[in-house]
Amino acid sequence: MARRWTYPRRVGRPPIGGEMRELVLRLARENPRWGYQRIAGELRGLGLTVSASMVRNLLRQAGLGPAGERAGLSWRQFLRTQAQSMLAVDFFTIETVSLRRLYVLFYIELGSRRVHLAGCTPNPDSAWVTQQARQLTWTLAEQATPVRFLIRDRDSKFTRDFDTVFRSEGVEIIRTPIRSPKANAIAERFVRTVRAECLDWLLVLNCRHLERVLRVYVDHYNRQRPHRALNLRPPDPEHPTLRLASSARPADVMRRDRLGGLIHEYSLAA
Repeated sequence: MARRWTYPRRVGRPPIGGEMRELVLRLARENPRWGYQRIAGELRGLGLTVSASMVRNLLRQAGLGPAGERAGLSWRQFLRTQAQSMLAVDFFTIETVSLRRLYVLFYIELGSRRVHLAGCTPNPDSAWVTQQARQLTWTLAEQATPVRFLIRDRDSKFTRDFDTVFRSEGVEIIRTPIRSPKANAIAERFVRTVRAECLDWLLVLNCRHLERVLRVYVDHYNRQRPHRALNLRPPDPEHPTLRLASSARPADVMRRDRLGGLIHEYSLAA
């Protein structure tokens, strides 16, 4: 009776374990352009055997489609991977003591956090903005790492002539979505920083005064101010990182005042 009703078990692929399933999904999410065969091939290179059809089934169960349908890099991932070749540009405004509005144009390198102050003006027309773009491209041409992308918002002050200056240098223009300041978060962060550490504590007399103040602050920002994103180092450190010797004394630390003592910079006495 047992012989009559007992059948040999079917031979098939062993079930996929939870860890293997998570690894397949991880590869798919981290590499949205990889197809089923590519994922199976990468796993084989790691000594793990999963067929392309099994990869397809696992992705379908997780709601992930083929390579062409999976989402690409997120905006944050794109910025992280391309930061060393990206530049952002933005304006901010300042009111003088006579209630005159001045516009400040600046650029910031996303990888190094280095700021370039383009200038200040009460009338940022197309000719002025475009000329500042030309001057910046002359400066960037001297750098070892070329700029490939420029992030800007949709402000009408950035005209077609402005874009043409950068495109002629091989720079791709990336326009952020409307009313999306987080898409240009690093530039927005600089604006908050320069206000909180400098401009909110000063009365600006005129355009010349504002530009003089900002050039001092940008020099401090680039050469002295530590940045969390740079492991607490400035973009262009004026001095190499020093380790205080055991014989060094607190009295060896000297202070330099800038902007009438609004900014303090510290260094070791010679």
